[in-house]
Amino acid sequence: MKAKNRNAYFYVYKTQILKGLAYKFDVYGNILMQTIIMVATAYFWRALFKNADSVQGVTVDTMLTYTVVSSMISVVLTTNVEHRITLSVRKGTIAIDMMRPVNIFKVFFAENLGGVTALLFQNLLPIFLIGSVLIKLPTPGSVTGFLLFICSLTLAFFVNWYLAVLFGMLAFSVIEMDALIQVKKHLIRLLSGSIIPIWFFPDWFQGALEVLPFVYLYQMPLDIYIGKYTKESLVRGLLIQLAWTIVLFLIYRYMQKKVTGKIMIQGG
Repeated sequence: MKAKNRNAYFYVYKTQILKGLAYKFDVYGNILMQTIIMVATAYFWRALFKNADSVQGVTVDTMLTYTVVSSMISVVLTTNVEHRITLSVRKGTIAIDMMRPVNIFKVFFAENLGGVTALLFQNLLPIFLIGSVLIKLPTPGSVTGFLLFICSLTLAFFVNWYLAVLFGMLAFSVIEMDALIQVKKHLIRLLSGSIIPIWFFPDWFQGALEVLPFVYLYQMPLDIYIGKYTKESLVRGLLIQLAWTIVLFLIYRYMQKKVTGKIMIQGG
């Protein structure tokens, strides 16, 4: 990457941080919504475990930690690249964007990274504090587990972004994307273990989900954080997560070239 382009992407990254820090009202609304979902989920788990010491090998305290950390992960996995692509296509500016001396998809990534960086201070920290006070201090299973959690969460970030940008590329073929984006968002929340861990699903359903990328967004990092893994399952899970990162990256690069070529020939 040329130094001039690197500086351009870094400028976009910094600008997005400043832009994110400026919209305080949106932040308060997001924190309130996350708090409501987090507290409601915590009450659900407390009710489920009321007459049982453990379910599926985990205690209510473990599930409360799971709930708080899941809310924190949702901040890290925030992305708007689908909306950015859709907006550019809808406004008819995508061809002009692609003619600029910078890669428009890398610009989208820099925007996303900047937005998430701002959210780490604006949303993640308040959610951690609120969850710790109202629900439970989300302590990790071990120091090693926490470090592995960070590694897994980093991979989850890339898997999530590649899924989002590939889904966003549907905007070049589909006129109305807003409803599809919402369906995709809720489907991932259901299949990723962000609210209900997949260990509560039937074995055959768990097996099907384990070969898909969705469980490696929330379930894998969360299992590591709470210490619900064996050495074998940890190695297998991280390898599959890494494999999905590479596969989705390769698909993204292929689709990026294909879409760019099509737009440059047709002019939008």
